[in-house]
Amino acid sequence: MAMPVDNTQLSEAVQLISEQGFAGMAEAVQILINEAMRAERTRYLQVQPYERSLLRQDYANGFKSKQLKTQLGMLSLRVPQVREGDFYPSFLEKGMRSERALKLALAEMTVQGVSTRKVTAVLQQLCGLEVSSTEVSRAAKLLDDEFSSWKTRSLGQYRYVFLDARYEKVRQSGCVIDNAVLVAYGINEQGKRDILGVSVSLSENEVHWRQFLESLMSRGLHGIKLITSDAHSGLKAALRAVFPSVPWQRCQFHLQQNAQAYVTKRDKKSEVARSIRAIFDAENSEEAQRRLKQTVLRYEKEMPPLAMWMQDAILEGLTIFNFPDAHRRRLRTSNIAERVNQEIRRRTRVVRIFPNPASCERLVGAIVMEISEQWLSDTVYLNVE
Repeated sequence: MAMPVDNTQLSEAVQLISEQGFAGMAEAVQILINEAMRAERTRYLQVQPYERSLLRQDYANGFKSKQLKTQLGMLSLRVPQVREGDFYPSFLEKGMRSERALKLALAEMTVQGVSTRKVTAVLQQLCGLEVSSTEVSRAAKLLDDEFSSWKTRSLGQYRYVFLDARYEKVRQSGCVIDNAVLVAYGINEQGKRDILGVSVSLSENEVHWRQFLESLMSRGLHGIKLITSDAHSGLKAALRAVFPSVPWQRCQFHLQQNAQAYVTKRDKKSEVARSIRAIFDAENSEEAQRRLKQTVLRYEKEMPPLAMWMQDAILEGLTIFNFPDAHRRRLRTSNIAERVNQEIRRRTRVVRIFPNPASCERLVGAIVMEISEQWLSDTVYLNVE
């Protein structure tokens, strides 16, 4: 199917260039890109607007605004949306991939200490770019400056905060050691997701967590109603020191996983999982407490370690009952971090072993910056009104 072209839009772009010369170039390119994306959606749908056809693949669903920084300046784009499919304009997809690949290649240069010649080869292969050593160094500095600016930006009020930790291999003193990558997520007063900060250090002990949380406070983080996380080593002590009055919700998903370590009979694992899920799915706190008490009594003789663990651990997963019903599904786990972890894992797998914590933080920072920008342009994640 041939791609339809709106001659009115094309004529407008040509007129801008003819009348304003280079001054009108940015607006003309903006018009052409918007028209090309609209035409690509039409080709994807396999029908013209308002056309009835058995060949139709999906339905148009308006446009989404997006600001794109280019050498011509900032372009205001109208990205076409579809109702059900995963359509996305190939122009933007290609641009984002190239940008990510460039950042990754520059990060690889920094973290692996590869020569300029090797870096240039990587850039040519991934991005089709030919760059000099000076340009590579300049680009690396721009990336560092961008991350530093993002990492120290002011935060403000966030109603809900999620904390998560993962590990990356880092070479230190001739040894390869797992370093903790701490990430903080937030839901702001508009109900949108954001990534608040990143920190990389040798371990996730109390000192590391406390320093990380204090850095978030120093950047103006306030107004927190609830913090959700797993029971990371040192995290609970750091929370008591930095946010002593903020309620804490232990991630229910991780609680389900943790419980399996105390189930001594394999054929009982599913039963225990269902019992814990029933507690979490109770209508209110009183009913959850009642179900917890019954479950503890049921396993006191059969699996004493499990019963003893549940008395304290499961209670830490019931804080959510003090919050609105409509918020519980989003707040009772730290699953907000799952997609981010997948992206980090996909990219850091290429590097494998980082030469120092700073290089790891740089690459992870580039990844979460992109995701954070996308989240803030998305629709509301949680209705907080």
